[in-house]
Amino acid sequence: MAMPSPSHRAHHLIVRGALDSASFLPWVAQHSRRLGLKCQTLSADAREAVFRVEGHPEMIDALEVGCLLGPFDVWIDTVTKTHAASEP
Repeated sequence: MAMPSPSHRAHHLIVRGALDSASFLPWVAQHSRRLGLKCQTLSADAREAVFRVEGHPEMIDALEVGCLLGPFDVWIDTVTKTHAASEP
């Protein structure tokens, strides 16, 4: 199995807070696309969402900050970034 290049990484973003707005998941998907990231929703409910994000590390960091700011109708408590395996 080939190792990902240093310029392309995969992480899990675990977002916790009041996420019961219908706008949150589409907002994350759109923000990810704008940053050139591949983003897959692994799980989501009213209190926690887990995403698998692939792309340049700086853009993953930008998505992490963007999630902290979030859309106006959600309240984000924490965003945790962890390394993901190279395969989903």
